[in-house]
Amino acid sequence: MTILAASLDEDDDMRVPRAGVIEDVQPMEDGGQGESVPTVENQNLDDPLCGKFSWGIENFSKINLRKNYSDICSIGGYKWRILLFPKGNNVDYLSIYLDVADAATLPYGWTRYAHFSLAVINQFDPKLSVRKETQHQFNGRENDWGFTSFMPLQDVYDPSKGYLVNDVLYVEADVNVRKVGDYWAYDSKKETGFVGLKNQGATCYMNSLLQTLYHIPYFRKAVYHMPTTENDVPSISIPLALQSLFYKLQYCDSSVSTKDLTKSFGWDTHDSFMQHDVQELNRVLCEKLENKMKDTAVEGTIQQLFEGHHMNYIECIHVDYKSTRKESFYDLQLDVKGCKDVYDSFDKYVEVEKLEGDNKYHAEQYGLQEARKGVLFIDFPPVLQLQLKRFEYDFMRDTMVKLNDRYEFPLQLDLDRNNGRYLSPDADRSVRNLYTLHSVLVHSGGVHGGHYYAFIRPILSDQWFKFDDEHVTKEKLKIALEEQYGGEEELPQTNPGFNNAPFKFTKYSNAYMLVYIRESDKDKIICTADEADIAEHLQVRLKKEQEEKERKKKEKAEVHLYTIIKVACDDDLSSQLGKDIHFDLVDHDKVRSFRIQKQTPFIYFKEEVAKEFGVPAHCQRYWLFAKRQNHTYRPIRPLTELEESQSVGHLKEVSNKAHNAELKLFLEVHLNQGTFSPPLDRTKEDILLFFKLYDPDKEELRYVGRTFVKALGRPLDILDKLNEMAGFSPREEIQLYEEIKFEPNVMCEHVDRRLTFKNSQLEDGDIICFQKAVPRDREQQYRFPDIPSYLEYVHNRQVVHFRRLERPKDDEFCLELSKQHTYDDVTERIARKVGSDDPSKIRLTSHNCYAQQPKPQPIKYQGVERLGDMLVHYN
Repeated sequence: MTILAASLDEDDDMRVPRAGVIEDVQPMEDGGQGESVPTVENQNLDDPLCGKFSWGIENFSKINLRKNYSDICSIGGYKWRILLFPKGNNVDYLSIYLDVADAATLPYGWTRYAHFSLAVINQFDPKLSVRKETQHQFNGRENDWGFTSFMPLQDVYDPSKGYLVNDVLYVEADVNVRKVGDYWAYDSKKETGFVGLKNQGATCYMNSLLQTLYHIPYFRKAVYHMPTTENDVPSISIPLALQSLFYKLQYCDSSVSTKDLTKSFGWDTHDSFMQHDVQELNRVLCEKLENKMKDTAVEGTIQQLFEGHHMNYIECIHVDYKSTRKESFYDLQLDVKGCKDVYDSFDKYVEVEKLEGDNKYHAEQYGLQEARKGVLFIDFPPVLQLQLKRFEYDFMRDTMVKLNDRYEFPLQLDLDRNNGRYLSPDADRSVRNLYTLHSVLVHSGGVHGGHYYAFIRPILSDQWFKFDDEHVTKEKLKIALEEQYGGEEELPQTNPGFNNAPFKFTKYSNAYMLVYIRESDKDKIICTADEADIAEHLQVRLKKEQEEKERKKKEKAEVHLYTIIKVACDDDLSSQLGKDIHFDLVDHDKVRSFRIQKQTPFIYFKEEVAKEFGVPAHCQRYWLFAKRQNHTYRPIRPLTELEESQSVGHLKEVSNKAHNAELKLFLEVHLNQGTFSPPLDRTKEDILLFFKLYDPDKEELRYVGRTFVKALGRPLDILDKLNEMAGFSPREEIQLYEEIKFEPNVMCEHVDRRLTFKNSQLEDGDIICFQKAVPRDREQQYRFPDIPSYLEYVHNRQVVHFRRLERPKDDEFCLELSKQHTYDDVTERIARKVGSDDPSKIRLTSHNCYAQQPKPQPIKYQGVERLGDMLVHYN
């Protein structure tokens, strides 16, 4: 059974600044905390300045400091150091950051950009080192940047893991500094003619793939010709989302967002912060487009571009028997381990395996026979995609590892070499399988994370371009090819006069995917794709989007001149509570919003409200909403006459201590026999309370009104009024509860009717929930007999979709469950639904939300405590 639900957690590998999480930076204390060995490699001024330095931290387990600094290393003319939290920065993970060492002495307004990786070295096997990569514009407010959750502390301090050996930990930083020009002011379109794609959090792997596909013009042209309409919505239509994305890449002047495309995959925000498998994404995307292209003018385009065929054969040695099977492929996975280049990998791919001894082949009427088994290619596609197997499972270590071995690939690839040794006897030898390199997709980092980018030459000219998320730069052939082979590199010696061994380091940036285009198909594939290929409705839609973008840009430029005022009233509370929301009073995103110039007198704003709501200005009284310490939002006090006589901007400044962009108000209105009347005079003894009514029969909560009470009064004094609000008889026995908070847990407590409101600590904006009293002997008749149990249910309920493992694309049924349910609770309810007598025989598997397939491994029984944890960790 596959389980699907929205992800609820935040990405634990989010790159965040250390500032604001811990106390101010302090100098590193002396005393055996390790020393750094800086080594710097300089390049031409036109290129980023690079350097690598390592830090051996001795007596690591004995460090009592909360944070620890390395020595300073100068790279690119700037001073850097590593900031490390040995016991974690308020988390159970080792926290590591790159820090600008001289930030305190730099002039006001300083900035510097760096692309860097941080690593904890595995001293048993460097391939198991944990390395993570990011980039950042350092400045006075964010002078350090890195990873709060770098790796689990239990792995660091476990001596069997190989990170802490003889109580010494080795940390490494590899820094690329862009020294020429301002990184963020760089204009990709102006400098290269191309624009980049925005990174949504961890979507660089997708960006590199999308840029590669976009720069295959035949593919782009086919996408433009897919039938879409003006009624389609990009966020739920992959063809329209991809058309829109490609159009913007072709005609926009700045980097393009991929949010509509990821939404069309069915991803939520959390999925965009997870790195998915590039090969799987490529296959899923092509499969979906292939299906959408059926019965259209561009049907078969995916196959024409990317599909090749090979023949699996088994041929008996001593008898005349041969078995063959033809299979298609859209990409080829080539071994890196044990191969020096692409040709070695192809040789290994078609290598003949001899079946003999206990491994003989059963050849139908001939019985067991010695045989030769292998693969030969029937035909190669015009666009050849090669996936390099940089990641593999190490059975000895029981973990995934990345292979950073040197692996070469040619600018021209001849697959007819050695008299066509890769080709089957049925192959068409008249087709010349000579390919030229179009794209190199690169992974920089380790098996636990990293960064992706692509080198592409769009028209197969001598000029290469690097597509690194938002930034596109021109690059030389050597950078695109040789620098991506991987392997080791020697740094120049800092003291040439001494006979020191050269310092070698592993290059963690290397190619993981190659795209070749066949020479004979080059003119067809590198074709022209222009506006004539783009549907008119798409051009109109995108023109409107651009106009809306310009309007928002103008609004943003003028934002300092305006205040957004959101006004909630009783009607909003009545329409939302029990339907859109259950806690607090109102969703401010769904109330009337006014954009008012800051110098406008508040009395003029009241006239605007009078036109909108039909409430005369003299009948309006406004209450300020404020966020309380328990994270609830409630009206806290009415505006004073003095405040209402001032400008909107002044009111916002004096009332909004949180410096929010919006001013949130509650409009108090009084009706007297169907007509508006001025608000009643209010004394300091008056408290404004809001009331919700719960019906256990209908399991329904709704807003029924508000009233003023006296601080020294008691709930007993207003029981008749509450019964009137609810439509009950005056003598109805009711129970009262105060809704206090709902995050992280629900707090809803019984209100003692005999205590005064003041003694019950009730104040303006508080919420009282009430219901008919339920006798104890009748409580079993209801699922949720009282308000606290109902609110607890609402807070934890989760609709979960279930699919049978053998039919992973079709919803079988849905169940409304609680996030507090255990694994057994979930399987019991499934068993009840499907009519099974034994819930223990039901196994759950998590769902891959964008591939629409179950994940490879089932959820471990009792591996997590609650359904909420299952949904967080497994989706």
